[in-house]
Amino acid sequence: MSTAEPSRQDMLRILERQKAAQLAEGPPSEALRAERLDRCIALLVDHAEAIADAVNEDFGSRSREATGLTDISASIGPLKHAKAHLRKWMAPEKRKTTPAILGLFGAKAQLQYQPKGVVGVISPWNFPVNLTFGPLAGILAAGNRAMIKPSEFTPKTSELMKAMFAKAFTEDEIAVITGGPAVGEAFSSLPFDHLIFTGGTSVARHVMRAAADNLVPLTLELGGKSPVVLSETADLEVAAARVMAGKTLNAGQICLAPDYVLAPEGKVEAFVDAARGSVEKMFPTLRDNPDYTAIIAQKHYERITGYIDDARAKGARIVELNPAGEDFRQQPHRKIPPTLILDPTDDMAVMQEEIFGPVLPVKTYRGVTDAIDYVNSRPRPLALYWFGTDEAEKDQVLSRTTSGGATVNDVIFHVAQEDLPFGGVGPAGMGAYHGHDGFKEFSHRKSVYSQLKKDIGPLQRMRPPYGPGIRAYLKGSIKA
Repeated sequence: MSTAEPSRQDMLRILERQKAAQLAEGPPSEALRAERLDRCIALLVDHAEAIADAVNEDFGSRSREATGLTDISASIGPLKHAKAHLRKWMAPEKRKTTPAILGLFGAKAQLQYQPKGVVGVISPWNFPVNLTFGPLAGILAAGNRAMIKPSEFTPKTSELMKAMFAKAFTEDEIAVITGGPAVGEAFSSLPFDHLIFTGGTSVARHVMRAAADNLVPLTLELGGKSPVVLSETADLEVAAARVMAGKTLNAGQICLAPDYVLAPEGKVEAFVDAARGSVEKMFPTLRDNPDYTAIIAQKHYERITGYIDDARAKGARIVELNPAGEDFRQQPHRKIPPTLILDPTDDMAVMQEEIFGPVLPVKTYRGVTDAIDYVNSRPRPLALYWFGTDEAEKDQVLSRTTSGGATVNDVIFHVAQEDLPFGGVGPAGMGAYHGHDGFKEFSHRKSVYSQLKKDIGPLQRMRPPYGPGIRAYLKGSIKA
């Protein structure tokens, strides 16, 4: 059996077959779209145990419950949501005619939602199943076919998904392409009808350049340094529990993980104490605790520990939240205890790069305007989190900062709202999906105008020879 990676020509042949099948069969019916969504749901249900095993093996240590929550259940929900709303989403959307009088005589304007065709999906390693099946909810609901390139950092899970899809779909419907960076590079250069990439900003630049050669429309789901703003009115016990739950979920390997905290002067020690207590409650031990996730690969382990070493060398105070005082120098996996970095400065690597790990810098601010100015001095983040009870301050922070999304009095939860679009802004991404917005993102919204069948006077006056009728119309329309 050959282990050679597929060539660009191999992938192109699959793409051409999918495009040909889409043209030959036409837009799929509501029934077929629903049936494809059902097939995806069945794959997740039937392979739940195998998925948990594969993800655990790829990470080295990741709990079955975490995978069940974030990868399996979180994929089934969007697929069911799409199926339940298919008929409504597929219906043409009425729009008003211009001028309005034409509508009174029977002219019609509407949007028709057409499948784009074949959508490429480049999915990441941190939630390898969810960030493959989640986009498929919108892709399949919109009537498309898909080619998927999962991450080489999760080889067991990627190969499992390839086998899963092969059981339920023909390669002309959904094809999975596995391989390393060279395969990913070639995949991103294919002439898809749409391409969605989830991953880091640096790689996204290469993906965008490759897609530009074929003018492929893109959805980019990236990341950035998502801030937490703690108001003077915040309940620090509640805030710390929720922030640390988000920061330790998947060991912080989440694009939406809180990346740094802005705390009022005088509240840092109280936040540290509350964070320590919340970690101890969640993880009495860490080293051999299956609930605490390992870092995906050695290079990422070294990158994250490098941030800590750099911050320590530049004068930051390092607070390791290690309830049992365990020694992590010798361990079977790549686990890093939750670590707070106090008094960080902007020249530290941890304040310049997206952390993607269980490390959390905590900075102070004097007034909410200072916090807003600090957030606005940096690239726009994927998410912003605010904790407090002061409604005026909340509105001020939300209105004067720009982020892909926001959660108030918690972290990450806005991504779980299927009726809200999920996406970034600027360096955090472009485009958005989830729910109805995902259906629209992966559809072509065709504008269709249906003219009056009878050639009435107002229409005739728009054509030469021009006379008093059009001059009267222009006189009425060309004015302030």
